[in-house]
Amino acid sequence: MKRFFDRLLALAMLIVGFACFAKLYLALGGQPPATTEAEIFGAAGVLSILAGLLFLAGLLPAAKHDPSAPLFGRDAEIAPAGRPTLRRVALAVPLIALLAIVADQFGPWREAGREPVAPPKEVATAPAQPAVPPPAPAPAPEPPVPAQEAAAKPTPPAEPVSAPVTATPASPAAPAPPTPVQQSTQPAASAQPAQQTALAPATPPETVAPPPPAPPAQPTAPEGHRDAVVWLAVSADGHEIMSASTDRMIKLWDIDGKRLIRDLGVHKHMARSALFMPDGRSALTAGDDGEIVLRQLSDGAVLHVFSSGANGGVRQLKISPDGKRAVSGHDSGSVVVWDLEKGAVLHVLPGHDWSVSSVAISPDGTKALTGSIDGELKLWDIVAGKQLRSWHGHDRGAYGAVFLADGHHAVTGSGDYTIKLWDLDTFKEVRRFDGHSGTVYALALSADGKRLGSVSLDGTARLWNMDTGAEIAEFDPGTGPMYSVAFAADGTLITGGIDRTIRDWPAAGGDGKVLFAGAPG
Repeated sequence: MKRFFDRLLALAMLIVGFACFAKLYLALGGQPPATTEAEIFGAAGVLSILAGLLFLAGLLPAAKHDPSAPLFGRDAEIAPAGRPTLRRVALAVPLIALLAIVADQFGPWREAGREPVAPPKEVATAPAQPAVPPPAPAPAPEPPVPAQEAAAKPTPPAEPVSAPVTATPASPAAPAPPTPVQQSTQPAASAQPAQQTALAPATPPETVAPPPPAPPAQPTAPEGHRDAVVWLAVSADGHEIMSASTDRMIKLWDIDGKRLIRDLGVHKHMARSALFMPDGRSALTAGDDGEIVLRQLSDGAVLHVFSSGANGGVRQLKISPDGKRAVSGHDSGSVVVWDLEKGAVLHVLPGHDWSVSSVAISPDGTKALTGSIDGELKLWDIVAGKQLRSWHGHDRGAYGAVFLADGHHAVTGSGDYTIKLWDLDTFKEVRRFDGHSGTVYALALSADGKRLGSVSLDGTARLWNMDTGAEIAEFDPGTGPMYSVAFAADGTLITGGIDRTIRDWPAAGGDGKVLFAGAPG
């Protein structure tokens, strides 16, 4: 029975020692002890563990049996077993540890070595003023989604903002973050404390840069467009400009006299394209209502209406140089070839899986290049009505396709911010024009074919050298995304955009001017 109680005592020593040490470890968060008190407390735990181990060792049998010890009878029950010396040492060790803890807790040096705790300081903090976000930038229009396309297919995930559709859609650009508000943290006046503590000098508050100056107010004119200008075309003689807008209106302007000649007409939904016919007496316009309208320039009278029917809204429209054919790209993905002389459909080419975002016709009028919002490019034989080649030209939507005069090369802009020159015999990229930081939405080629004009959703227009790909000039009115571009007869660049104005930019670079102002907002 005595041996049983000895083992029980040894087990108790071990439990107390481990508990003491574990409590110390948890209190320190796993860090080494930083005070004498903690060191003593930890040492006591270690000693208790050691005592338990020694006590257990004292209970073990001796290495050799004492031959004088009786094996049977009453004396055998009380004969000492194990190692009595180790047991006595084991009993003394926890007693020493206990005395050390008591002395540390209640000794006279306890209070003398303790430093007074300073009361916490109160700091008066000015209440934070809520940051007032600046007004959101003018939004860029979103492309429409046809009913049949929305029902059949999901929206391409990589496609940025495309052609505009309404007056106040969501912008592709993220709004600027609110300006940070500085907070003052001055300490409140209080009584001098008994003991002063040296404080590091306060860090001066960061200076907030003043907001950029607001852009100057734009001129307005009651006859101007009431919404974004998304298309511009210059007449063959260079004296007139025709514009189309998301306000659904088609307008004809006199460049020399800087005045509005007339409103040519209005579409049921937003107008997308407005082109001069080669005869110089009529124009062909198209819009999201799916109608292609032949209009008389002299008075805007409607001569003929081509209805695209189930093919959906007309996203892009181009006319062959001889004026005999037109090619339209639709939001359903269809490409339609029209016989303008007969007023009939020649071919319906359902080749694109997504909305058509660009159309170009070769100088000889036999081929067409189309691009869609998934970056796919296709070359067509519009006489035979068949596809010649399809390739993935851009990572995002392809816009503003233009043929070069040789008919074997074409240029396309894109939502991947690049402009690419293509060899249509090998279907290889020949040159790349890098510089825009937003979707390149429209392109125009100068009359001599040596310069390329581009406009982008990054709010800039640029001139490029076609031979080298170098940028000649950058124009930034600071008024938001641009959607339309054309070259005037004198070589200047004409642009239109979300600010409703039509601007003229010098061919050699520099500041532009408002050619035709938009209507008051």
